[in-house]
Formats: sequence, C-alpha cells, structure tokens
Amino acid sequence: MLHIFKDANEVSHQLAEFITSQIEATLQTQDRFTWVLTGGNSPKQLYELLAQSPYRERIQWNKLHFFWGDERAVPFDDSRNNARMTFEALLNHVPVNKEQIHIMQTDISAEASAEAYAKLLHDYFPSGNTTFDLVLNGMGDDAHTLSLFPGSPAIAVNDKWTTSFWLEAQQMYRITLTAPVVNLAKHVVFLTFGANKANALKQVLEGDRNVELYPSQLIQPLSGELHWFVDEAAAAQLTKKQ
Repeated sequence: MLHIFKDANEVSHQLAEFITSQIEATLQTQDRFTWVLTGGNSPKQLYELLAQSPYRERIQWNKLHFFWGDERAVPFDDSRNNARMTFEALLNHVPVNKEQIHIMQTDISAEASAEAYAKLLHDYFPSGNTTFDLVLNGMGDDAHTLSLFPGSPAIAVNDKWTTSFWLEAQQMYRITLTAPVVNLAKHVVFLTFGANKANALKQVLEGDRNVELYPSQLIQPLSGELHWFVDEAAAAQLTKKQ
C-alpha cells in the first residue's frame, strides 16, 4: 500500500500515528509488540515524535520488544552506530524495559554477532511461521534496504535469518537481517522521502524485477502487509500514485 504525503515532516507525523495505532490495536489481543527499528537519518524525526506527547503516553512501552534490521560493525559510541542514534532519539526518553531491547552486538566479530542474533530471533519466534509485528525499513538512493546492498552477498541468503559481510564501499563489516525473516513479519513499513530517492522508488515499485540492482524488491511479506510512506518528491516519477 502506497501512502504519499506532502513532505518529510508530514510523512513522519502520519507514520507516527500509524505505528502508534498498530501498537494499540495489537496489544488488545496479545501481551507484547515486537518492532524492528531502522537506522540512518530518515527515521530520526519519527523517533523524536514518538518520544513526545501524545504518542509517548499512548504507547505501552513496557510491552514493546525492540530489534534492529541491520548494524554497522562499529562500537556503540561511534556516531555511525544505528542503535546509538535510536537510543539518542527515542529509547533514552521513554520507559522501556532494557532487557527487551536487543541491539546487534559490535564488540564481537560480525559473524558471531549475526549468529547470536539469529539464535535470539529463533527463541522469540520458535514456530518460524511469523515473526515481527512491525518492521520499519528505510531505502537508500541505490535502492538498498537493511544491509542488502546492490550486488552484496546478503541478497542471496535464503536459508538464514541473519548474515554478515564485508562491505568494500564502506570499508566495514555489516550485520543484517535477511529478506526471509522480514517477509514473515505482520507489517513492513518503508519510510522514504526526498527527490534523491525518486528513481530508486520508481524502479522498485514499477520497474522489472532485478533484486541484484534493486534489493528493496526482495521485501514482499508472505502474509503480512507492506506499506510505503513517502513524500511527493520521492513519488515524483511514479505513474501509479494510489
């Protein structure tokens, strides 16, 4: 489902309401809500909104369990660390249970971190039939999502829920969820805005399938819902806007 709003500010406000409503509805029928967070710059305003009224009061933070979609293998105190940004913008400002926050470890090898995270996820979702209540994804202007970069080995991983690899372009290891575990989620939401994303969004939503070039095409929930929250600038090249 495609949701187009005027600008990044409106996208963030509308998505804050959407996520809060999903949490409220889900917690009426179950006692926990599992949420995969994303890093980068795009979600910062969203996180800051959720940490403020009225969302801060509406959300039952003690019932939320947090995970990450991917991580740069740099120390937590490094400004590039995805978890650090999320703590600074959101988690340090709301009453969450620390034992329900599951960062990807970066004080061990990337391979060991990916394996430990996979074990954690299989413990949380032992049936393997469904996983998270919500996965929040971003998309780069190269159409990558998570750490599924064009041409990267992570794209082809179908038999594991996590993986790690060396990303030459950034001279660092990356740790990431894979498409199969995300596609078992109940709701997947992409947050995408800016004119620099317009071509990637066009190719992902309306172009021929080519996951090597446009990895975001890999994200297609098997039985859950897929939502794109975008602004008019990002949607400028789309021919179908509903």
